[in-house]
Amino acid sequence: MGSVKDLKVISEPSLKKEGIARFLFSDRYSVFDWGQMPDLIEDKGKSLCIIGAFFFEKIQELGIKTHYRGVIEDGVLKKLNECKTPPSQMEITFLRVIKPLKKGADYDYSIYKKEKTNFLIPLEVIYRNVITENSSILRRIKDGKVSWKDFRLTKPPELGKFLSEPILDFSTKLESQDRYLKYSEAKGLSGLDESEFEEIRRITFKINDLITSQLKRIGILNIDGKLEFGFNAKRELLVIDCVGTPDECRFLYKGLHLSKEILRIFYKKTEWYREVERAKLKTKTNWKELVKTTPPKLPTDLKKCIEDMYRVLANEITQRKWFDCPSLENTVNNLKKIIAHL
Repeated sequence: MGSVKDLKVISEPSLKKEGIARFLFSDRYSVFDWGQMPDLIEDKGKSLCIIGAFFFEKIQELGIKTHYRGVIEDGVLKKLNECKTPPSQMEITFLRVIKPLKKGADYDYSIYKKEKTNFLIPLEVIYRNVITENSSILRRIKDGKVSWKDFRLTKPPELGKFLSEPILDFSTKLESQDRYLKYSEAKGLSGLDESEFEEIRRITFKINDLITSQLKRIGILNIDGKLEFGFNAKRELLVIDCVGTPDECRFLYKGLHLSKEILRIFYKKTEWYREVERAKLKTKTNWKELVKTTPPKLPTDLKKCIEDMYRVLANEITQRKWFDCPSLENTVNNLKKIIAHL
């Protein structure tokens, strides 16, 4: 299916009927749209499956429809609290993936104005609770691509501080390189009408509130995160993919990122990353072919700490000891020491 999880199809979806599939969460990781990186992060897959299942079950309790059906233990479909061991498989309602037609360097999304049911909506919906000094929004505003008004703000927010109300951002989902979209672009290419677009906004804010409150219990700030949506056979919105994990969100604890951002911090210091950035400036499509350097492996001590980070987040968020690992405080202290010397 992708660089970090695989897909096992139980039954194929059709125009009028959803299918069933299972996510097989792996210990692989990806950064900067590269695909599979050279290491495996032990227990990462199980941790993401646990956290994702936890939040999907909380979301469903709020009356929001999702594609989540449960997790698999010993071949049996279960709720998370029924599992005796950490699961690594999640069963889902399987929707069609309809890709936009590629025309040169551009994409044709007209198919989404014709299709009505049972497909993945080709958007990533990003909520932002805090604008940090490294936020992509600041770069896009500086380049004149967007303004604060595009995010329904009358003036620039204070960096590093929680916004009075979260803002939404949108990017493409099915292109070779993700690109940000304005509200009108996001609504237009996805074929959503005004009420459907507003429903996505409403659901996103509600899920953001849920994730933020659950993380606040353990002293962690939910900086931002992404959601994905699809339509079922009745054209009802479903929250899909995975939700609330440190790969979908950026979490902050005592000034330290507890998310995939840790991996980005390391790789941004490498020649491989600089080559990736130069290649992306030259072309939107086949930029990987221009990168001759291979991504380096993670230092052993950093890899071990990142493994503990995923484990302890699964334990803390669910309030259950799935893994033997250092405490949250010790994990953060160890990470801070290693990052200081990168």
